[in-house]
Amino acid sequence: MRLTRGRNRYIAPFVRTLVVTPTYEEAQNIEEFLQRVRAAVPEADVLVVDDNSPDATADLAEKAAAELGGIEVLRRPRKIGLGDAYRAGFSVGLARGYDVLVQMDADLSHDPAAIPALLAQVERGAAVAIGSRYVPGGSVPHWPWFRRALSKWGNRYTTLVLGLPVSDATSGFRAYVAEALVQVDYANTRSKGYGFQIELAYRVWRWGGRIAQVPIVFTDRVRGHSKMTLAVAFEELVLVTWWGLRDRVLRPAARAVRTRRRRAPRGTPLPR
Repeated sequence: MRLTRGRNRYIAPFVRTLVVTPTYEEAQNIEEFLQRVRAAVPEADVLVVDDNSPDATADLAEKAAAELGGIEVLRRPRKIGLGDAYRAGFSVGLARGYDVLVQMDADLSHDPAAIPALLAQVERGAAVAIGSRYVPGGSVPHWPWFRRALSKWGNRYTTLVLGLPVSDATSGFRAYVAEALVQVDYANTRSKGYGFQIELAYRVWRWGGRIAQVPIVFTDRVRGHSKMTLAVAFEELVLVTWWGLRDRVLRPAARAVRTRRRRAPRGTPLPR
């Protein structure tokens, strides 16, 4: 895929799609997940990035790969973090020439049947299509009120502080055009946890890429345990606050000072 001149829009349909899913202790879900992905997008390949799960998730994924085809497992030595897992998976996909990289969870909270809708938005010119819980048609059934409130207010805070026009910046169900990932320098993102989702969407938006939002139904996992922790949530809050302060306060102020210095007559004292 390639960019049209002057705008961050893409022409020509995607040719090769790679679904990247990070795993840690997903033995109860991985086989069903891979079967459903294969049914939803038969032509896509899948890369399971496993952080040395002690429950043999990687072994089960390789067993399913032998049966379904088009699936590969990237085994990592230890649990390093969600952001690092996606960076590793994207690196493999870009090195192998995939045109579109889909990211999603393997715990069945993201319905693989929604992948074609994300890919359709990419075909229409989006740099990234985000599966959103908080646009009309999206929902989060069965979540307790406090978890729903935490997620919604966290996303509203992100929108307010960053100016990012996305209703669900923390969603981990997305389709990226490969070239967009290269242009925003995904490999040098720094977030370790779920803040990676916000950071990458923010980079795409600041670069000028169009972001599409597709409604999804987020089904909370019924098997296994959530990887969300207070430490992960705190990382998101700190990062979003810093990015907003840096890009909306500090950098504009520094530019204003430099502009005044350029325009001032020689010898005029200016604040340092």
